[in-house]
Amino acid sequence: METDARASEAGGPGEALAFQDGGPDGPGDDFGLFGPESVTWRVMGEPVLIVGGIRALLLQALHPHSMWGTAQNSELMDPATAWARLGRTVEFVRVRTWGTTEEVERVGRRIRKLHSKLTGVDMRTGQEFRVDEPENLLWVHMGEVDSYLDVARRSGVPLSRADADRFVDEQRLAAEVVGLDPADVPSSVAEMRDYYADMRRVVWACDEAKEGFRRMFNPALPSRLVPLKLAAPAVGLLVVSTLPRWARRKYGLPGLPTSDLAATLTLKGLYRTTRVVPERYRYSPDARRARALIREHESDPSAWDIAS
Repeated sequence: METDARASEAGGPGEALAFQDGGPDGPGDDFGLFGPESVTWRVMGEPVLIVGGIRALLLQALHPHSMWGTAQNSELMDPATAWARLGRTVEFVRVRTWGTTEEVERVGRRIRKLHSKLTGVDMRTGQEFRVDEPENLLWVHMGEVDSYLDVARRSGVPLSRADADRFVDEQRLAAEVVGLDPADVPSSVAEMRDYYADMRRVVWACDEAKEGFRRMFNPALPSRLVPLKLAAPAVGLLVVSTLPRWARRKYGLPGLPTSDLAATLTLKGLYRTTRVVPERYRYSPDARRARALIREHESDPSAWDIAS
């Protein structure tokens, strides 16, 4: 699929796609949206980013249209089906991050087609709105980007300021998968900060968002995972503490600097703990493959010439 993002200048989101036509694994390698040179591959496999994924859900829920569209059209609010619905979301993120171009395009077509058919009702005005309104899609996208990057940086995942900017820029390719124009998506940390400075004035926690917030501390889990409920309150507290202060206040909670410090120290501890676990246990199969490819490209100068 030809896109403006793929034709972007070097340093933009199209740069990571340079490896699709060749590499140490042989001609025709297809690394999907990103690849061994991308910051995305370096970041997304870390287990601590599970916290970022849950944080993203709480942040995304603060946009009323996004929350109402989800509550009125999906199974996420039904305790009996919420876990399966969440599993499908995780699978979408997995394919988008690690999948081949064909796999990403396939899930992208499916999600865009699904969203194009869905509408929601504004509970304040009674007016109908489209679920795939650009504002909604962008809010959900930025919730993921901000959450993954914030948790990664606070955990101690090695990222320079340039790396952080590049991660945000690369994610414009992910935004395109759901139907956004990459040109309309923040491409740096500064642009993302400006975006939230504007949006935080107009978002708020509707009743459905507050219900989802409460349910996080006592989630409906399949019987085989019921023991995990014991950890839910502690995990929930950590996730909430990682939210921006303004977002915590939207949920009616105090936005104290001490909570930020405690969350950062906990994240650093979790990241360091996972680092002592052997890679074959620490990472998913996709992440292990990605890390192997990253090491190959770092040790093969000709691979970098391809992307230059």
